Amino acid sequence: MPDVIAGLEIPETAAVAEATRLIQDTTTPLIYHHSRRVFFFSLMHAQRLGVKPDPELLYLAAMFHDAGLLTPFSDVEQRFEVDGADHARKFLLDRGFSMVAAETVWTAIALHTTPGVPDRMGPEIATTQLGVLTDVLGLGLDGLEHDQLDEIVAAHPRGDFKKEFLRAQFEGLKNRPETTNGTVNSDILEHFIPDFRRTTTVERIIGSPWPS
Repeated sequence: MPDVIAGLEIPETAAVAEATRLIQDTTTPLIYHHSRRVFFFSLMHAQRLGVKPDPELLYLAAMFHDAGLLTPFSDVEQRFEVDGADHARKFLLDRGFSMVAAETVWTAIALHTTPGVPDRMGPEIATTQLGVLTDVLGLGLDGLEHDQLDEIVAAHPRGDFKKEFLRAQFEGLKNRPETTNGTVNSDILEHFIPDFRRTTTVERIIGSPWPS
């Protein structure tokens, strides 16, 4: 029997079941519940916009989108979004998904904190970011059905989400501060580290090795 919350169905596939177990086992309840809410909110936005993302790919993108915060999946220092995206792409390819499907999920995760780009892309990519923005910033709450929202939050409670999520972000970023340059994530380091100062783009241009 399919898992249904607030009238929204979680795809019944082996990859979905495995990803759910993996995220539960390798992350925290905070990230797990956040990721599940992101999936449901993404579906609600898709219905509102009249677009039809592949529900399995949407679920996988939602579940892996913050996985890179907790475990560095790569051998190189890179943005946490890319860590999560790389891990998700490998997960899909190892299970026989097409390269197109794997790249769609990779892009949805890699761009989920990037303003102004995902909404111009495919439905999985666009609605993943909308789901994230709704859960983190409350974006679009007024346009979503409140009874559905209440049921989703009852199933996947927020708790003290604002403070705990900011702390989780900080813990995932503090050892790789340079990867936050040019992203919204530098705001989090500036909040938690009083003397943190990112290198600005102006400084990078002026300090380049070119004479003029």
